Amino acid sequence: MKGFLDHLLNAPAWIVYLTVAGLVFAEDAFFLGFVIPGETAAVLGGVAASRDHVDVVAMCLIVVAAAIIGDTVGYEVGRHYGRRILGWRALARHQHRVKDAQALLARRGGAAVFLGRFIAFFRAVMPALAGSAGMHYPKFLAYNAAGGLCWGVAFVLLGYFAGNSYARVEQAVGRGGAIAVTIIVLTALIVWRVKRHRGEVPDES
Repeated sequence: MKGFLDHLLNAPAWIVYLTVAGLVFAEDAFFLGFVIPGETAAVLGGVAASRDHVDVVAMCLIVVAAAIIGDTVGYEVGRHYGRRILGWRALARHQHRVKDAQALLARRGGAAVFLGRFIAFFRAVMPALAGSAGMHYPKFLAYNAAGGLCWGVAFVLLGYFAGNSYARVEQAVGRGGAIAVTIIVLTALIVWRVKRHRGEVPDES
């Protein structure tokens, strides 16, 4: 697995940036956190930076921006379609966790938005719950930005200092999540290879 992951992390830098940003964004905007935890993507972005394949500062900025923007989209989705979302079949088996998130939001307000960023399930649903609960957007944005900044920098640096040790990254974020991100990055790499073969993407080497 380590050799396979090494191959994927040698994909063009723009694919690494785009894939990490897309996964972090989609986790909160489209509730994909149930399947692919965003911290896995952030950690792998840090691993790529540790190999001087991408810039660590740029990766931190991209992850933080994707987290904040993804949460904002999730907030707007919740504000307009909150009741409908809570009725989704996919959330039916997680109702007790949704209620826990709602209870935390009711007790802590903006602080729940900040704290929810560090809990996988809450990270996926908290923005939508804040929107459906009618939290004022400036308040949401302040806590969202603070949480996104702390979370994004922390997990990118985790991957950066873990370096090439996939075992340590795997232990930190979970085997299933790492494999899922690996599959997605591989798909992006295949698309790039096909386009390059057809002459649609210039060789950067």
